[in-house]
Amino acid sequence: MLVAAVRPAYYPIMGPPYQQFCPVAKAMELFDERWTLLVVRELVLGSERFNDLRRGLPRMSPTLLSKRLHGLAAAGIVQRLEDGTDVRYVLTPAGRDLETVVDALGAWGTRWTGRLGDADLDPRLLMWDMHRHVDRAAVPGSRTVVEFVFPAVTHAARRWWLVIGPHEVDVCDENPGFEVSVRVTAGLRELTEIRRGEATWSDAVRSGTVVVDGPSVLRRSLPRWFRFPLAVPAGQPAG
Repeated sequence: MLVAAVRPAYYPIMGPPYQQFCPVAKAMELFDERWTLLVVRELVLGSERFNDLRRGLPRMSPTLLSKRLHGLAAAGIVQRLEDGTDVRYVLTPAGRDLETVVDALGAWGTRWTGRLGDADLDPRLLMWDMHRHVDRAAVPGSRTVVEFVFPAVTHAARRWWLVIGPHEVDVCDENPGFEVSVRVTAGLRELTEIRRGEATWSDAVRSGTVVVDGPSVLRRSLPRWFRFPLAVPAGQPAG
């Protein structure tokens, strides 16, 4: 049986009250607390189960994640759906309306927040993010394995595998045991900048910061396997 939260007549204030009638102020009473909008980001990107949300927010404690999900459900932004032992968190219409807000913040952050610091680079987050932007229809074969190698990263997080099947994509930090279809050797910063739209795949390949090994047909088609949001380099106007 599915159990869904019902939107309350008055949403609970999650952040400090501003005591202003301005709708921006009222919205920030909901989203002013740390991590709250990032939880919404993960839900917008399709994560529904608690463990998947944690993989997108690895530095957030499970206790705090539970608290934020409870608050978002009480505010009518998230529905908690139960089917036996299976629990999912999905956005309500009010929550789905936040997708444009998340997209706009992402575009603004790409244009104006400047160069990433070394502490912002995380191969776990990059691989998790890339795996959910795979366009499976563009990937040839019933099972395609992409190995990513980051030579400058510590040994434990140096190699990653995306196993792309017709119905799902798995991200592995241990060798899944399947034959590798194509191997990408790259700097973590360079691949992250490509993901953010600050650099292009073709330029990175020409400069040698990204090296792709595998059959030529796979090397050529690989960039089309990923659907990345359009981003504008910092300080440049949108086209």
